[in-house]
Amino acid sequence: MAEQEQQSVIKVRETLRLLGARGEVRRLDDSARTAKEAADALGIEVGQIASSLIFLADGEPVLVIASGGHRVDTENLASILQVHEITKATADDVRRATGFAIGGVAPVGHPEPLTTIVDIALSRYIEVWAAGGHPHYVFPTSYDELLRITAGTAAEIGA
Repeated sequence: MAEQEQQSVIKVRETLRLLGARGEVRRLDDSARTAKEAADALGIEVGQIASSLIFLADGEPVLVIASGGHRVDTENLASILQVHEITKATADDVRRATGFAIGGVAPVGHPEPLTTIVDIALSRYIEVWAAGGHPHYVFPTSYDELLRITAGTAAEIGA
């Protein structure tokens, strides 16, 4: 398992480099499986955590990058994406769509491009932090860079 975890972090590092992202992936001593854990480990506000969440929009995987301080309003998300139904992805759905396990889903480095929605609330911060492919790895970025490297669409998604 450790080899697979290491490969996922390497994949994120390589993807960030290819995309010209400024932040370096770094290891945290403690798990950053949740936004609160990550914020506590980094000594930042929970809202600065860019949580990569997978939902199924009419059965198709969609990446939502939410501020750690927000819950995703799935009715609003359905309206943004112009779909009938939004459901939460299973652990298997997440792994299939992203190549990562829940708790370490990075916003980049997926097997195939994903429709991506980025929470406008993240724009309030100069620096935000995202998962680096494993629950102990994160990287710094900015809201604008996150939009660019994910080809995401900005939207109000929080409730």
